[in-house]
Amino acid sequence: MRSLMKKFLIILGVLAVLGIAAVVYVSMHLGEIVTAGMNRYGPQLTQTRLTLQSATISPFSGVGTLNNLVIGNPKGWSENDLASLGKVHIEVVPSSLRGDHIVLNEVIIEAPVFNYETKIINSNVNDLLKNIEQALGGAKPADAKSAAGPQKKFSVKKFRLVDGKVRVGLVGTATTVPLPVIEIDELGTKEGGVTAAEAASIVMNQVVGKIVSATAGAATDLLKTGGAASAESMKKAGEAIKGLFGGKKDAEKKEP
Repeated sequence: MRSLMKKFLIILGVLAVLGIAAVVYVSMHLGEIVTAGMNRYGPQLTQTRLTLQSATISPFSGVGTLNNLVIGNPKGWSENDLASLGKVHIEVVPSSLRGDHIVLNEVIIEAPVFNYETKIINSNVNDLLKNIEQALGGAKPADAKSAAGPQKKFSVKKFRLVDGKVRVGLVGTATTVPLPVIEIDELGTKEGGVTAAEAASIVMNQVVGKIVSATAGAATDLLKTGGAASAESMKKAGEAIKGLFGGKKDAEKKEP
């Protein structure tokens, strides 16, 4: 009996050591795991080139940083990057990772650079959002749920995009302007979480709105200083983007 109990305790001890070793391994390599996963599955989501240079994340506190996340242009656009997100600081509630509703206390994107290209009736960003919606089954959520199980939902208590820049291109020209700070609080909280596609749409609509106001303000300043040609280019670019992402809706609201 004592011998059996001794063997049982030895087995428990071995299992405990293995468990501790697994936790230590994950904590030391979680950043590498996230980086590899992003580089593998990210392009499937965006249907473009997507690379993450590195990530550091604590499985205990949920605090982490994604470094140099780059998203390429969709097919039919230039070979330039659509967006380069310098640093993305995240703080996720660790316990939420085990469920279908992931809660992030904050997401802060530092020094992103967006390259917006327009062809009057379309834009590279619009095509990217279409790619994401298709990858997630945006048009048929019921089919997607039955085929791949329930979708993960997200909520973000605090979202900030700071020190951003946008390069607006039209007819072979490009002008760089600073992007105002973007602040979104309680993203998806009231809804009990939103899908990745819905979260992307909410954020990008905010980004586009800031781009329109930034290009309009910069165009006004250029006109005051005599830069008529550059100002006209920026004005056309802003109008094209506004028409794609909000102009039609605004026009409909004005109709009696």
